[in-house]
Amino acid sequence: MNGVRLELRTQTPWWLNLVLPLAAIGLTLVLCSGLIVLAGANVFTAYTKLFLSSLSTPFNLVETVVKATPLVFTGLAVTVAFRAKFWNIGAEGQLLAGAMAAAFIGACEALPAWSLVPLMVLGGALAGSIWALIPAVLKARYKVDDVVTTLLLNFVLYYGMMALLDGPWKDPLSGYPDSPDIRAAAEFPILLRATRLHLGALLAAAAAAAVWLMMRHTTLGFEISAVGENLKASRYAGINIGAVILLTATTSGALAGLAGVGEVGGIHFQVMAGLSPGYGYTGIVIAMLARLNPIGVVPAAIFFAVVITGAEAMSRATGVPVFLADVIQGMSLITMLAALMLTQYRIRANRTEHE
Repeated sequence: MNGVRLELRTQTPWWLNLVLPLAAIGLTLVLCSGLIVLAGANVFTAYTKLFLSSLSTPFNLVETVVKATPLVFTGLAVTVAFRAKFWNIGAEGQLLAGAMAAAFIGACEALPAWSLVPLMVLGGALAGSIWALIPAVLKARYKVDDVVTTLLLNFVLYYGMMALLDGPWKDPLSGYPDSPDIRAAAEFPILLRATRLHLGALLAAAAAAAVWLMMRHTTLGFEISAVGENLKASRYAGINIGAVILLTATTSGALAGLAGVGEVGGIHFQVMAGLSPGYGYTGIVIAMLARLNPIGVVPAAIFFAVVITGAEAMSRATGVPVFLADVIQGMSLITMLAALMLTQYRIRANRTEHE
């Protein structure tokens, strides 16, 4: 009887690594088109509005880049962690930790004006690193499940932040549960006049290049990849597994923290409840879609920024709910995970003996 079976690959073709993310996105759009039909809209019109509205004018194009900036940071954070099989689901909390540190430093009147932006960047990265270090220590020393700890720490940080915003950190001028505004000197420089394109976009691009160089050309990058590929072989080769996990976590947390710094220094200029609409969780999808390639994170982040930015224009034009953007994000992760199986296995047809 004929059938199919999965055969383990000895080598993955280079072109397959390029095609699979595109195929995953294409399949996602096909599957999500059913929701557009159910909403009573034309699929072609809805997708045209979704993708072209984000790129149709210089203003929309800049806004898409602005929206992609924190996604690049969180995508890189997850990429570094996952390469070492440190399952960091806590980029959201690390982002908020970085944002809180940046807002505190940026509002400090005792600091000289020239030092505010550099200290915000350093402080936010350090805060994200410290928050990521907690589950890393628990994993390295006590073998505690990093998926659980990193995820739960997101809620610990969020509700701790809200307690501060509703209490001692509440802005006395507005009366709302927001932190005080940062000083004008702490606001990120604008890269393009009359837009919101701020220094954070430049830092995100530099971070992508730096992470790629680290992974490809440094001892730490090699050790991160080695630990992720084969823990026993890495230990046999003399790699300090615990130290690599800790360094991976702090690097990952720093990148996520920088996403929060950019949102405070370049967009909101304060900390608020809705500072992040889930950028840390979207970073997981971006990292997987990029196949944990730091350079691939950039186009993947831009794709999701286009979807997020264009969702409102699509909704106004066609009546399709903006929540389609969230469905596309989730479906992209599912289809990409399914597609990743094809990098390890090939599908073969079973043949009967007489054939």
